[in-house]
Amino acid sequence: MTDHERPPPAVCEVARRGKLLVAEPFFEPGLPITLGRRGSLPAREGDLVAVELEGRRARLLEVLGRSGDVSAVLRGVLVSEGVAVPWPQQVEDELASLPTDPLPPDPARADLRDRLTFTIDPPDARDFDDAISIEREHGGLRMFVHIADVSAFVVAGGPIDEEAAWRGCSVYLPGRVEPMLPHALSSNVCSLQPGVDRYAVTIEVAPDGAATAYRSTIRSDHRLSYPQVERMLAGQESTVDELLEALRDARDLSGRLRDARFARGAARIDSREVEFTFADGRVVDAVAAAEHAAHALVEELMLMANQRVAEMLAEARVPALYRVHEAPDPDAVALLSARLTELEVPTPALPDLHTPAQAAAHAARISERVTRYVAGAGRGRVAFPTLVLRALERARYDPRNLGHSGLASTAYCHFTSPIRRYPDLVVHRALLGLIGATERPPDDPELLQHEGVVSSERERGAARIERRGDDVCLAFLLEQELYRRGWNDPFEGEVVGMIEGALFVRFGEVFEGLLPVRRLGRERFEIDRLGVAQVGRTTGRRHRLGDPMVVRVQSIDRARGRVLLDRIDRQRG
Repeated sequence: MTDHERPPPAVCEVARRGKLLVAEPFFEPGLPITLGRRGSLPAREGDLVAVELEGRRARLLEVLGRSGDVSAVLRGVLVSEGVAVPWPQQVEDELASLPTDPLPPDPARADLRDRLTFTIDPPDARDFDDAISIEREHGGLRMFVHIADVSAFVVAGGPIDEEAAWRGCSVYLPGRVEPMLPHALSSNVCSLQPGVDRYAVTIEVAPDGAATAYRSTIRSDHRLSYPQVERMLAGQESTVDELLEALRDARDLSGRLRDARFARGAARIDSREVEFTFADGRVVDAVAAAEHAAHALVEELMLMANQRVAEMLAEARVPALYRVHEAPDPDAVALLSARLTELEVPTPALPDLHTPAQAAAHAARISERVTRYVAGAGRGRVAFPTLVLRALERARYDPRNLGHSGLASTAYCHFTSPIRRYPDLVVHRALLGLIGATERPPDDPELLQHEGVVSSERERGAARIERRGDDVCLAFLLEQELYRRGWNDPFEGEVVGMIEGALFVRFGEVFEGLLPVRRLGRERFEIDRLGVAQVGRTTGRRHRLGDPMVVRVQSIDRARGRVLLDRIDRQRG
């Protein structure tokens, strides 16, 4: 049995039973398991540990920290999910043979080190996949998108490559990352850090839109963060004129690209990620942040690069992995329209939808209307965009170019993040083979299909784990908040989801909890036929998605990131 085939370690809290220490399952209920005598182990009561089960005993693998420490619990989440695994010895051996700083000169690469180049990332970013250069010339702007040339270090079929393929993607939890590639690559020689020479694959787009791709050597001049760029563009932070001019040009170009994307029928969905602030190892704040203007700037340029590469590969019929998002089912879009109408959200008139293409076009119109409504009404900020998303197909990886409905693109792939996504590395190899920079990868349809399926599964798994990490951090933060303000204080909330027997309520801007319908009154409640309301069987009283709800926290399960709520009846105070 390989390490990847073994079940993940059990995460437990250490407790004392007489002269013995036992491991009590932490995330889910279970029987305690004997660890050993007190004093014979490096763990103590209250520690969170990873253990391997050996019959009725447990073998201690790692002490994660104190069970009341959010960082230890997040590490426990990664361990219990089987993603925080040590690098195999073969990977360590291959790493030892790879180039380190300073990287050797490569005369086969275009030398772009004299061009003004910068990265824009979150303030706490650890790896830098992409950098930007932009230059004015007669006729418009020449754009350079530089992407870390991971393929120069990761040999196809080698130990690092096989490990990266198994991991599929990096997993990001608040304040930490479990990387797809070892830190020696992801945070060092592959990362486009400022002031050092780095190998890249550059997509150069001329003012007329013509794109070329080639290997390059770059040197980033500035590491910028999203908030920093916004301050610079707003005149709130000084910088050199040359950089400010480049940022303004990049903003203008990305704005035109964004307008063109929506004009051709791309969906517009406003989703807000929760951003956490840590201090002294504790979660001290969380906000549901709207998209930074600087993030939108970078996003549009990366979307452009991804699309250009996909177009090159598709036109040349080069085997690769595409990022596909098939058009939605007409019935699903018709149901979406009915649901929003029931929730009193203005939507465009529903035409006859006979084909997925027609359904996609109408879904884009609905998404535009929902975004405007939510921004103006301040109602349904979470629930209504979620309804739109659920009506659409799920994006995935596939060797076939099936287009990307959500972006209204006939060809799209993931190319810009090879440090953290394996399909991007596959695309890099295909592109470099196409332009003659390397030998073309062997045409292996079964392997590509397998890589697409595995990468799609890993992506969905990572998203689930990341939501779990967010829930844990929010539970820790909510407990601190309740100690400050009082456990019986009410919160203004809004219904954001429902299942049989319960509502989900968002409150305090970022927190979310489960409200059993038995707490809504003495009558029985059932979900209506459209799935947008809990309806009382006796009175017909309705609690709909987007409806306000005053709640009180009943209990918090920090380990599972779960919050149980009680409803406060306004009429009773």
